Amino acid sequence: MSGLREATAAWITRRPAPTGTGTDADGTAGRSADRTWSADPYSHALRTGQGPLFLRRPDGWLLPLEVERWCADADAADLEVLRRCEGAVLDVGCGPGRLVAALGRQGRRVLGIDVSEAAVTRTVRLGGPALRRSVFDPLPGEGRWGTALLIDGNVGIGGDPAALLSRMTQLLAPGGLLIAETLLDLDLDERVQVHVTDARGATGTAFPWARLGTPALLRHAERAGWRAVDQWTAGGRSFAALRSRRHRSTSSTAEPPKSTAVISSQRAAKPSADRPVPEA
Repeated sequence: MSGLREATAAWITRRPAPTGTGTDADGTAGRSADRTWSADPYSHALRTGQGPLFLRRPDGWLLPLEVERWCADADAADLEVLRRCEGAVLDVGCGPGRLVAALGRQGRRVLGIDVSEAAVTRTVRLGGPALRRSVFDPLPGEGRWGTALLIDGNVGIGGDPAALLSRMTQLLAPGGLLIAETLLDLDLDERVQVHVTDARGATGTAFPWARLGTPALLRHAERAGWRAVDQWTAGGRSFAALRSRRHRSTSSTAEPPKSTAVISSQRAAKPSADRPVPEA
């Protein structure tokens, strides 16, 4: 989330794609994501809170990105997601931070992560704890998060659903809850290289992206050791809740993850150490 940063899975199709709203994007994997999502035009859109902004496929199809919604307060569909969260919450690809801020106002323990400096900075200004970090980098509280969020298309992070679901298993506590947003009413499972572009034609670096409908997500989840616990739609959006089949050891004494706000705001690469975030 940077509203856009770690998101939706699988896209290789040579045929022209139909126009449509698509799913928000918010994610990429590894260090290439630091360059991709830190560069304009995405950063510019987050700083202004305005689009238009798109993901562009090699065949020319544009996937609109909902910058204004990401930069607004959490809406009713978002709040329904947050109502279902359990324990400490990790928002993967937190974007400009609306979900992190809303959870914080509810007194919940939460941390947002995003590879975009602009996204993390905006989240912190909203009063939310956030780290500039890829989901595939070392993270605080690994194996102890109660809930992880992949909202705004972030089930496609890195264009590899299997790798992302495996990583989420590592981050969540045994039996932890994963809530993902999927494409509405589509059994879609596709992958492609995309780049971010705006109405002026400014472009970012190409990166692997993906999109998943709920049926495809559930197929990947089953193979990765997850079980589906719920599916719902709200506000014209589609969601699925999965629970890790990994069980907690009865001898475990792991503490819950700390929710100290941290950010590495002036570095282009992965931070080597966390530091406290100054108050906004």
